[in-house]
Amino acid sequence: MLRLLSALMLVALASGCGQPAFSPSSRVVNGEDAVPYSWPWQVSLQYEKGGSFHHTCGGTLIAPDWVMTAGHCISSSLTYQVVLGEYDRGVEEGPEQVIPVNPDGLFVHPKWNANCVSCGNDIALVKLSRSAQLGDKVQLACLPPAGDILPNGDPCYISGWGRLYTNGPLPDKLQQALLPVVDYEHCSKWDWWGFSVKRTMVCAGGDKQSGCNGDSGGPLNCPTENGTWQVHGVTSFVSGLGCNTLKKPTVFTRVSAFNDWIEETIANN
Repeated sequence: MLRLLSALMLVALASGCGQPAFSPSSRVVNGEDAVPYSWPWQVSLQYEKGGSFHHTCGGTLIAPDWVMTAGHCISSSLTYQVVLGEYDRGVEEGPEQVIPVNPDGLFVHPKWNANCVSCGNDIALVKLSRSAQLGDKVQLACLPPAGDILPNGDPCYISGWGRLYTNGPLPDKLQQALLPVVDYEHCSKWDWWGFSVKRTMVCAGGDKQSGCNGDSGGPLNCPTENGTWQVHGVTSFVSGLGCNTLKKPTVFTRVSAFNDWIEETIANN
């Protein structure tokens, strides 16, 4: 395991993970157009239907041939591809890398229960059929250390091509929104998420800015003291009352609770 950790660390250092060549500015719901390629680890996970592929979820490139997404984004009955280097989905811009996913390249957490999203473990890994070509518009994400917990109010960003509002349209351009972290003590209050939120999750945002359908599986991007970014969350669920509901922050799978599973899955496949 130590050898694996060292190898992953060397890959991350060599690729400069978490350091966008195009700095993010400072829709997702009430968000804004992201600076093109400022979240270079963001991917579009797409499924095949009727001979063409359609965006279904976001994802995060964590190794040249591995993408992290949500468990609820994956179905063994569907055929997937991943698009890297994407910004405006309505235009062929040039940097896009379209990589197929083989049926045996889907790894959903063994404790994920599709009938109980609030039970947690909403995380999956997708092995690409070939490695991504890394550059200024396609880069690896940095993951946080195991067990790392963000403080209340930490300024993280959600990014994705999810609906601009409840039942609204999907945007062409990648959206971002500032979602400050809501710590477990606040998020688990009875009039907030109560027992629906677990300590293996991260809450972020509030009633004005949030994730929405189509953002699922995408990253919660959080700054570090040294100026890099770490992906602390995998977008999991919002309130059934609407994407931006008071006292119902967007809920993410906490990546730092699953480091061992991520490392073991990659090492064994």
